[in-house]
Amino acid sequence: MKKLCFLALALTVAQSVPALAGVPQQPKAPGIESKDYIWNEPAGEKAEILKLKGDTERGRNAYRVCQGCHKPNGAGLPDGTYPQLAGQHATVLIKQMADVRDGRRENPKMFPFAGKHIIDVQEIADVAIYLQNMKIPHDNGKGPGTSLARGKELYKNDCQVCHGENGEGNEKKFYPVLAGQHYKYMLRQIANIRDGKRRNANPKMVKVVQNYTDADMEAVVDYMSRLSMPERSAARQ
Repeated sequence: MKKLCFLALALTVAQSVPALAGVPQQPKAPGIESKDYIWNEPAGEKAEILKLKGDTERGRNAYRVCQGCHKPNGAGLPDGTYPQLAGQHATVLIKQMADVRDGRRENPKMFPFAGKHIIDVQEIADVAIYLQNMKIPHDNGKGPGTSLARGKELYKNDCQVCHGENGEGNEKKFYPVLAGQHYKYMLRQIANIRDGKRRNANPKMVKVVQNYTDADMEAVVDYMSRLSMPERSAARQ
């Protein structure tokens, strides 16, 4: 009850004046701009959570905090405001949550719902495995479809080695599932990585996209928005 009351306060304040007292402000940890930055360092809260065994039923309950934005089926919004989470690797979800909580990934909208004042480390492990076991919806937001040949070429040359032929990512290496993700969300994230605004970015990916033009990004993300991971996808109606 205490968490739900605080959540109601956080939602009300976040929609009006985020800096008001009562909602903790997101901290700021050193990110890719720091010379000592180590991507995915096996330490801190993330390492603690990865040692825990997630429980899907507990995760279902803990996810109530998240579904206002990410929707009950984990689909997010096709306009890319909120990402699609269903079917995402638990390791990726845990890393991103830990980075938001530490302030390595800046997300002032999410922090009031993901901070230590709302959700504990076991609940993160539970939510992560619950979401990983969800089926990926088919109706994700897709690009315009105007440069798919160019997008396919870029993807196969630059992205497939890490994210896989079908956008399946790599759970052990913390590379995210791209299949079923929204076009506008991915486009915003790649632009932020290219432009140095995504502070928890993988330096390897920065090197890949740093010379991409806007047209290159739009083409490869358009292609990615059409990838499918059959083993985790929902049955078509």
